[in-house]
Amino acid sequence: MATPSNAEPAPESTLPYPPVHKDKKFVVLSDWDGTITTRDSNDYMTDELGFGPEKRRQGNLDILSGKVTFRDAFHEMLDSVSGNGHSFEFCKEELKKNIKLDPGFKDFYQYCKEHDIPIVIISSGMEPIIRAVLSNLIGEEDSKDIEIVSNHVDIHADGTWSIKYRHPTSGFGHDKSQAILHYRELEHPPTIFFFGDGVSDMSAARHADVLYVKQKQGGDNDLAAFCTREGIPHILFEDFSHALRSVSAIVEGKTTTQEALAKGTA
Repeated sequence: MATPSNAEPAPESTLPYPPVHKDKKFVVLSDWDGTITTRDSNDYMTDELGFGPEKRRQGNLDILSGKVTFRDAFHEMLDSVSGNGHSFEFCKEELKKNIKLDPGFKDFYQYCKEHDIPIVIISSGMEPIIRAVLSNLIGEEDSKDIEIVSNHVDIHADGTWSIKYRHPTSGFGHDKSQAILHYRELEHPPTIFFFGDGVSDMSAARHADVLYVKQKQGGDNDLAAFCTREGIPHILFEDFSHALRSVSAIVEGKTTTQEALAKGTA
């Protein structure tokens, strides 16, 4: 099992966490944008409504290389959307029309529900947008079963808006490792499956028991590049139908987490 690093104190959170799921054998923690969805909603806003894909992509590369923090680059991306005069409500409605669900996620969600495996979204996006799009994609009732740990939004008096970071003192804005480390404090911690795809997931990559990294044809694949560079064991998956095969094999005792990680693909 992965062990937390005690080198740095946990960043103070400006937002509450939901209670950890005690007495569960397995818990799924997953990034939202570009992982459960086929396109990152924040990339969509930046590309279509903000300063465009070229500057956005350079920002991600600068994060990956360590030139800038995710917190600062992401803030700049979203400010370019608000600065172009797009209200938060307009952005929310645009994303509800344009963001699609990973084709295998509904079956994955159903399997987890049947096997008493909680799914918690761990996102660097903003909760009101995630909740609106999630409800639109899987329905109000099912979406209520999925908790969201993310950032929030500040709506200003002049109609502009800006992201409200969960961990403003962290270079990640939202240090996703903290969501995993909370489970490490339990007497009998569950096996943590973490799903991600991009630079916002780097803080969590070292801490999951089983890390699944989404690989997209023609996509940026930044988390895969980071894990390869840093020697972090991970499992590549194309969509959640592939992930379901891997996760179910572990849950049902057909393979071990070590064997699944050694295989490297779902």
